[in-house]
Amino acid sequence: MKILSKVIDKDHVISTLGSHCSLQVLKGAKDEGFKTLLLCEKKRESFYKRFKFIDDLFIIDNFRDLLNKNIETELLDKKIILIPHGTLISNFKLEELEKINIPIFGNKWILRWEADRTLKQKLMTESNFNTPLQINKKNEIKNLCIVKLHGAAGGKGYFLAWNEQSFEDGCKELIKQKVIKSEKELYIQEYVLGVPIFLQFFYSPLNKEVELLGIDRRYESDIDGIGRIPAHIQIKLDLDPSYNVIGNFPLVLRESLLQEVFSMAENFAEKTKQLVPPGIPGPFCIEGVYDKNGTFVTFEFSARIVAGTNLFINGSPYSDLLYNEPMSMGRRISREIKQAIKLNRVDEIVT
Repeated sequence: MKILSKVIDKDHVISTLGSHCSLQVLKGAKDEGFKTLLLCEKKRESFYKRFKFIDDLFIIDNFRDLLNKNIETELLDKKIILIPHGTLISNFKLEELEKINIPIFGNKWILRWEADRTLKQKLMTESNFNTPLQINKKNEIKNLCIVKLHGAAGGKGYFLAWNEQSFEDGCKELIKQKVIKSEKELYIQEYVLGVPIFLQFFYSPLNKEVELLGIDRRYESDIDGIGRIPAHIQIKLDLDPSYNVIGNFPLVLRESLLQEVFSMAENFAEKTKQLVPPGIPGPFCIEGVYDKNGTFVTFEFSARIVAGTNLFINGSPYSDLLYNEPMSMGRRISREIKQAIKLNRVDEIVT
């Protein structure tokens, strides 16, 4: 692993891609006293230039221009620290991300474990998570299942299947839409009935502590809208719902559930140190379902900041328990960078 701490100092600029949660990230950086730079596609310039906490817009035609060595050199000269989020993962191949020389906050090597369903399942199993039954072959589908794409897709392309035929029908539709090329790109999990929950954490290697900073649910189109249609009409319409994430809304758990929530996150943080050094410095999200017995079943994790944290730019009920000031996930990232620079420990949070 290549550590870039020797080039980090107090004059560095916090940067991210203009999408996903960039406003939160750069607002938090400004609140912590950093200069900010947004990597902005030309088509979005008019939108982002209205926000005064963005000091510099670095205009590019496409996010993949970051692979241009001349652009990379220019950004290195600007001394940016790049904050990764879902758009970075969805726009680049993992091997491309791992070769980027720009300092990236967190562990860029763990992003491969997020994007690869096999590695993701291994890490969740090693962390002792309850997980849905994984279906390896389409002819093994006997109960209701959810079929997913690999990587950070924001729910795009997900569909339900209850037998081999329904799987093949859904697969053919995705191929027709050019979302996938073959069924080998799909991952099958048994569907768990319950309340979907997204637990937002931050792990500080400086303090060796896990912090719970927020909890959210997603609002997905058009699966969440179908419930507004009477059942007898749904049957007549023969609806085929999608799971594309449109937005998020906040949620507070029963306090009796929180001890298990912290235990899961601490187990996960420790296991990442063993399997993917240096572990999971910074934000991560454990995503799952509480079933009718109050048991949490984990179906995903995200090894970086998630868009649901945008709910809490002024803090959440959980960040209020830890900080006597507004603390978004974006600000918490910059707070960690600032402390690491002061302590000369940036090698623990940047790859």
